[in-house]
Amino acid sequence: MTGTLRVIKGIEMKLEEVYDFLDKISPFELQEKWDNSGLIVGEMNREISQIVVSLDIDSDMIEEAGENTLFVVHHPLIFGSLSQLDFSKYPSNLLEKMILKKQSLVALHTNFDQTHLNRYVFEKILGFNIVSQEPFICRAEGKWHYHELLSAVKEKLGLSTLRVIGKKEIIHSVAMTTGAGASLMNEAEADCFLTGDIKYHDAMKAMSEDLMMVDIGHYESERFFAEILLDELKVLPILAIMANSKNPFHMEIL
Repeated sequence: MTGTLRVIKGIEMKLEEVYDFLDKISPFELQEKWDNSGLIVGEMNREISQIVVSLDIDSDMIEEAGENTLFVVHHPLIFGSLSQLDFSKYPSNLLEKMILKKQSLVALHTNFDQTHLNRYVFEKILGFNIVSQEPFICRAEGKWHYHELLSAVKEKLGLSTLRVIGKKEIIHSVAMTTGAGASLMNEAEADCFLTGDIKYHDAMKAMSEDLMMVDIGHYESERFFAEILLDELKVLPILAIMANSKNPFHMEIL
């Protein structure tokens, strides 16, 4: 599996044992009502031979992994209603492949955002000192110049470009939500709000309310999920590896 970081003792475990461990470090009950974290594919009594952690799951991962693999991902493969299983279409095409190989899938989404991901990215990756944290928003206070802040964010997240709404030469407070957090702009309570997937009308609203927003990308701000979780899994006596999730977008310079 590409991107392997650590190999742990290779013994089998019940899926339920791993699930219970995940529930302890990031309780599934914390997930939002609209979310679908938890068991997506599999059965609790199944023996699993290895764990593969990744932001998302794709066909290559499924084909490369052996039977009885448990995938633990951030984004639920089944999200919303699933009224039919047309195996030529996503996500049914991936579900069929996993079922045929007796593979399992668990998602840690909005619960993991609250317990691990947001704080890790804000502190460990971007280097801010948290002064307050709500379930999905981290905040820092200080003094940053416009170009200084944007350059640091761009470099630390590996972004080639930044989309910015509003411009404040001096910024005294920064808030962040990984993934798609524009809907939380009213709760940001900061001069500058960092998040991904900012839509046009979100931008218009932010501009009218004098809120500086920076689109830090959905994938780019959440791609640290696997390395965070892998570090937690090191206490389990089972092979755990990390797969490199693919960014569905790429930059095209014509």
